[in-house]
Amino acid sequence: MKKTTEHTDESGPQTVTDFIKMETEGECIKIGFTDQKISPHAGLSPFAGYLHWCRFKSVLTAALPLRTSPNATSSADLALGFMVGILAGAKKLAQVAYLRRDQLLPGLLGIVRFGSQSALSRFFKSFSSAQQNSHCFAPLWRWGMEQLNSRPGGYTLDLDTTTLLHEDAHGKEGVRTGHTPQGFKRCYHPLVGVIAEPQLVAGLWLRPGNTRCDNNAVAFTVEILERLPSYIRIGLVRADSGFCDEKWLQLLEERRLRYIVVGRLYRPVQRLIRKTTAWQPTELPGTEVAEEIYQGWGWGCPRRVILIRHRQAERPEAGGRLLVDCPGYKYQVLVSNLPPSVGGLEVWRRYNGRGDSENIIKELDASFALPEICLERFYATEAALTLAVLSYNLCILFQRHLGWSERVRAATLRFRLFTTGGVTSRTAGYHTIRLAVAAGPLRAWWKAILQKIVCPFPNCIAVDSSPDFSTA
Repeated sequence: MKKTTEHTDESGPQTVTDFIKMETEGECIKIGFTDQKISPHAGLSPFAGYLHWCRFKSVLTAALPLRTSPNATSSADLALGFMVGILAGAKKLAQVAYLRRDQLLPGLLGIVRFGSQSALSRFFKSFSSAQQNSHCFAPLWRWGMEQLNSRPGGYTLDLDTTTLLHEDAHGKEGVRTGHTPQGFKRCYHPLVGVIAEPQLVAGLWLRPGNTRCDNNAVAFTVEILERLPSYIRIGLVRADSGFCDEKWLQLLEERRLRYIVVGRLYRPVQRLIRKTTAWQPTELPGTEVAEEIYQGWGWGCPRRVILIRHRQAERPEAGGRLLVDCPGYKYQVLVSNLPPSVGGLEVWRRYNGRGDSENIIKELDASFALPEICLERFYATEAALTLAVLSYNLCILFQRHLGWSERVRAATLRFRLFTTGGVTSRTAGYHTIRLAVAAGPLRAWWKAILQKIVCPFPNCIAVDSSPDFSTA
């Protein structure tokens, strides 16, 4: 009887399997199964190598609380698995737990296993107070800042408020109806601090959705400033109008920190705008500036106020607020203690650099699951959000370690690196990973990345942020 190989995969030593035929326009494709150990996340190997190089798991182990059950997965393993799951694209605890099916990742990361959904839920539920969260995560925030070098002129600290919508999260602690860009919605209202130049997040505090913008702004700023390494100097603080409060301004002035903050357009400030006649044209057509020494309501002393107006007919794209009494213009108000030698237009330009921080918040929302993470307990949610943001920081530090001068978004990293598949096996006593990377410029780029990761000298062998296909 003639043997048939119709249903045998002869590409390698794999289990015999039945095929399912799929008809396409050009040909018939047969789909089967294999017992080979194949990981769709083998491309995380360079990132895992970076984590081992900087001994990040030991940092987690020292910072996080111990778990008392002898059979429980350690806090460091759960936290690291959660962070890598977020980097791999997970949006929920159940999606992180799905990585338990990947046979490669635990050994690659040096953890026993990924946590199940219930294990992750119990882990985050153990965070039950603001003091506990601050105590646990302060060393992790500080560790990220310690990876930076000192900078002439210091770094810029950007402070902002944002909203995380959770309209269907009924019964979840802290989800309250508050003002959002989409109107009054159920949400959280966190505070975020960013070191602008390296684009690292310096801190995050979760707040209920119905919280005032300036609530806890002083304490949040103090915490960020006090946990910075001594050699990291802040040369400028920029903030939105939620921080324009007398106590916050006094704090920065007492610490002799330069600041630019958006002023609140209350009625007295609107009257100041209406009576101002000293508008000076600038090199930007349609934009004029004026300066006043002004003492706002509740302020302890007069301060420098820069008024900016943009003629809508010439600059329709300009930001600002329309005033009924002053048609045809959009107005902005900045409060600053920069010296008079820095002109009003230059103050406005320096503040506009804060737009990069707003882009970081957008990326945290889009790629690091911030709008999706919402647990039953308030401080459990804050702990999960903190680890998600710290995974963003690791993503930035990983790129800096590779020598990339321009930041690549996490979504791009996933396509270029993290979702590269690979076959795992043991060869000659070694755990072996064979990445599914075609020969040519792409494989040469991968080799350069892996060589950079294993190089003991961190400042050598800079790698391009993308393969050079022009030589192919």
